[in-house]
Amino acid sequence: MFAKTYTVAFEGIEVLEIKTEVQVSDGLPAFTIVGLADKAVAESKERIRAALHSIGLSLPAKRITVNLAPADVVKEGTHYDLPIALGLMAAMGVLKPADIEPYIVMGELGLDASIRAVSGILPAAVAAKGADRGFICADTQANEALWSGNDTILGAGDLTALLNHLKGLQPLPYPERKTDLATDSFLDFKDIKGQETAKRALEIAAVGGHNVLMIGPPGSGKSMMAARLPSILPPLNSEDILEISKIYSVAGLLKEGRLVVNRPFRDPHHSASTPAMVGGGLKARPGEVSLAHRGILFLDELPEFNRTTLEALRQPLETGRVSVARANRHVIYPARFQLVAAMNPCKCGYLGIAGHQCARAPKCAAEYQSKISGPLLDRIDLQVDVPAVAPWELGQGGGEASEVIRARVLRAIEFGRHRFEGLPIAKNAEADGKLLEEIALLSEPAKALLIKAAEKMMLSARGYHRMIRVARTIADLEQSERIETAHISEALSYRKINGGS
Repeated sequence: MFAKTYTVAFEGIEVLEIKTEVQVSDGLPAFTIVGLADKAVAESKERIRAALHSIGLSLPAKRITVNLAPADVVKEGTHYDLPIALGLMAAMGVLKPADIEPYIVMGELGLDASIRAVSGILPAAVAAKGADRGFICADTQANEALWSGNDTILGAGDLTALLNHLKGLQPLPYPERKTDLATDSFLDFKDIKGQETAKRALEIAAVGGHNVLMIGPPGSGKSMMAARLPSILPPLNSEDILEISKIYSVAGLLKEGRLVVNRPFRDPHHSASTPAMVGGGLKARPGEVSLAHRGILFLDELPEFNRTTLEALRQPLETGRVSVARANRHVIYPARFQLVAAMNPCKCGYLGIAGHQCARAPKCAAEYQSKISGPLLDRIDLQVDVPAVAPWELGQGGGEASEVIRARVLRAIEFGRHRFEGLPIAKNAEADGKLLEEIALLSEPAKALLIKAAEKMMLSARGYHRMIRVARTIADLEQSERIETAHISEALSYRKINGGS
């Protein structure tokens, strides 16, 4: 009396196939689950017992042993309920073992035998297709599983419906793919009055994928401009859509089975903890940096964030991934995000504005800005002042529409696209080493200006190369293959002399 089913365990967004072995043997009645199962998995035996009772089945008065193999991998989550239940019914003779072995199974069981939604459906369905297996899940998540391209998807609302299908009594309807992808409506840059320098910096950031820090008093429009940055970013390709959707699936954030087709925009509160920001916690879940993968991570009131939390951003900003290390596991999540941050120049926010700044200026400004470390500032390419908007500007019409700015952004990206053909990167901000030397062709006057400025501003090697990347992006906006002095000058204007150099 032995049967097996297949399910999965997650290592980040990577999937490991798990074999669920069920044996019913003579001995004192017992129900034991082995194989490094966490509390949620251990409790599944009570949910399974109640679910089987709801459909008229009772557990045999024998020894039931469930082994989740490989046994040295930690098993977490409630999605093991359904594969264990199906394996147990096969071992009891209710199902034929051959009926369930061709599938990877995921689902939580209710006490009434209903099959409930779980996290990680999309990457699991992709893994099932790669292993040439079908996939079984809750009917509410069958549409999500369809995006994997797997041709054999079974979505059932309860155990009875699933049993009837597997026994050939009443086939389940094949899920229909939803054609709408739930695109978001974007805010428009035409709502921003004034702030031409900041809008120019955001346009450069959109082309090259550069990190941005906006510094200005309250009410100057920093958050408004950041919220409108997604409206001028290039669209995602199909590979990025699938990768981002896998992350959101593992985090349980996919809505109604729809893929994430727009670049993510994440804006955590400054009280966010380090695990919430970079990932971790009890189950090593993806953090904000991973949920912002291929999109924007907006940190408003940057100095108000915990210093340790901000310093934890340095590794993903540099490598494009985050490594979550725990005593019993080591998980890697992708985190190729674009950092957009905003801050006031000082604690009161009104440094340099007559009649508003506090009595401690400018000492309070130095103390407030020192909360941001030099190494973190060194990773921010564009540091731009956002002054208060003058009253006469508020009385004028809006600026350029996002549609106009986005057209320039896409034209500049297309101009430089050939440089990244066949490479895993697609933006100037990601270019490094020999590739940067090849794509950043500086004229002699431009090179001389950059070297002189680097000496005066005491730029680090990282800061020096980031200036070249920004200048390369500015040259792309001007449709120029060679970087000229005007491009270097503008790039340097977005770099503060004491900004981590």
